[in-house]
Amino acid sequence: MLPSDRAQAARKSPAGAKIALIIDIYDWHARELAAAFARAGAALVPVRLAQCGFDTARPSGIVIPGFGASLPDAVFVRAVGSGTFESVTLRLDVLHSLGTLKIPVLNSARTIELCVDKAATSFALARNHIPTPQTWTVQSWGAACRIVRRECAHGPLVLKPLFGAQGFGLKLIRREADLPPLHSTDGVYYLQRYVAAGGDRFRDLRLFVLAGKVIAAMTRHAGQWITNMKLGALPERLEPDLQMIELALRAVDAVSAAFAGVDLIRDDSGRLQVLEVNSMPGWRGLQKVTPFSIADMLARGVLARLGPGQARAAG
Repeated sequence: MLPSDRAQAARKSPAGAKIALIIDIYDWHARELAAAFARAGAALVPVRLAQCGFDTARPSGIVIPGFGASLPDAVFVRAVGSGTFESVTLRLDVLHSLGTLKIPVLNSARTIELCVDKAATSFALARNHIPTPQTWTVQSWGAACRIVRRECAHGPLVLKPLFGAQGFGLKLIRREADLPPLHSTDGVYYLQRYVAAGGDRFRDLRLFVLAGKVIAAMTRHAGQWITNMKLGALPERLEPDLQMIELALRAVDAVSAAFAGVDLIRDDSGRLQVLEVNSMPGWRGLQKVTPFSIADMLARGVLARLGPGQARAAG
């Protein structure tokens, strides 16, 4: 019998589940999730992927601190952590391998790869005919200059880090002189058509999707064009309409996410477009305008993946 088969045979109830929470730091989100899983009768073990690895002498072949010779019943990924190309590859290998052993990993390594790489996200959205701002990704300053000369005649572009979050590193490009040198962009220019939110107000929408449903939503209002909560945006509770919901669900399906934060914006013509799909979304700002615990919903969503009688026995 394979190790994964033995583990499946030794399972007990989801209320006794032991869940690995993949984090970089033990922050507000980790504390909220720990309390939520405890309320659901499950244990949450914080784990850094930097401490995980492989040992082919073990039955599973995978080393997860806090689980001894066993493996988690499920894995909830809050952060992969920064590192070298090799170290990040190894961390994703661990997540891929857990999935191979039929351990529920939320979100999967493939979904995380698609979402942290903005070029891959843009490609997935466009390929699925989901409205999203036109995007160009190139690897030379000359190629970026040609795009800027051609496209900025029709309006500004946004330069974004290929791997980035929380609104940091964004730059509005109106002319060639606005382009930073190639070395400061890690060798890649990711350029996207700037979408004005209509009038002189800066706002966009965040819809939180879990298990095929929008469970919470907000409008983010800001005093500048970058509408991220970390940079001072203010949340307002949103009751999304059917068009918003349908677009968010399509975007999540395009990257095969179990849960995600989907950012939408309505342009001057009133058309909704998808700006981003975040596979490791924060929800602290969203929680301020949501009347129930988002962490409780996430914990229930993870445990529902186990089903009745499917928590892994220790040992």
